[in-house]
Amino acid sequence: MFRPIPPTTQSLIGLNVIAFALQAMFGGQWFAQLALWPLGSEFWPWQLVTYGFLHGGLMHLLFNMFGLYMFGSDIEAVWGQRRFLTYYLVCIVTAGIAQLTVTWMTGSVYPTVGASGAVFGLLLAFGMMFPRRTVVLLIPPIPMPAWLFVTLYGCIELYLGITGTVSGVAHFAHLGGMVGGYLMILYWRSGSGRRRF
Repeated sequence: MFRPIPPTTQSLIGLNVIAFALQAMFGGQWFAQLALWPLGSEFWPWQLVTYGFLHGGLMHLLFNMFGLYMFGSDIEAVWGQRRFLTYYLVCIVTAGIAQLTVTWMTGSVYPTVGASGAVFGLLLAFGMMFPRRTVVLLIPPIPMPAWLFVTLYGCIELYLGITGTVSGVAHFAHLGGMVGGYLMILYWRSGSGRRRF
C-alpha cells in the first residue's frame, strides 16, 4: 500500500520526470549544458544544481525516484518542506563538488548526471532519524535495521569508488552527498540552524 507523497518530495519527483521527458523530446545536445562537466571550458556554476535533475536512462531515473519516495517522504514529514528542500539541494551540491574533485584528480572528461548524490544524502538522514526501522534490500531481499543498511551502502560505495570496480558510476558523488548531508545535520544539531533536529 502506497502512502501519500508529501508536497516537496512530490514536486522533486515531478521535476525529475519532466526533465527526463524533455531530454527525450529534445535530445541531449541542449541538456548537455545542464550536466556537470569537469572543471574547464564546459563547466558552469549552475551545473552544480542542474545535473541533479537529469538522468542517463529510464532505470537510472526510476531507481532514484523510488529512493526519493521511500526515504524522502518520512524525512519531509519530520522536517517540513523548507528544511527538507534545503537538505536535498545541499546534498546535490556537495555530491557535485565531490565529483568535480575526483574528475580533476583523475583527468576525466565526461559529464555527470543524476539525483543519486541527493538520494544517498536522504539515505544517510533516514538511517540517523530512524535507525531501528527495518529496510529490505531489493536484491537479495534481506531485512536489516536502517543504520546497518546505510553503513553497508556507504562502505560498498567507498570500496567501489576506490577500486573502480563498476565504471560509469559516480561513487564518490554518492559519498559526497552523504558527507554533505551529515555535515548539514551536525550543523542543525549544534543549534546554529535554529531548530534542533
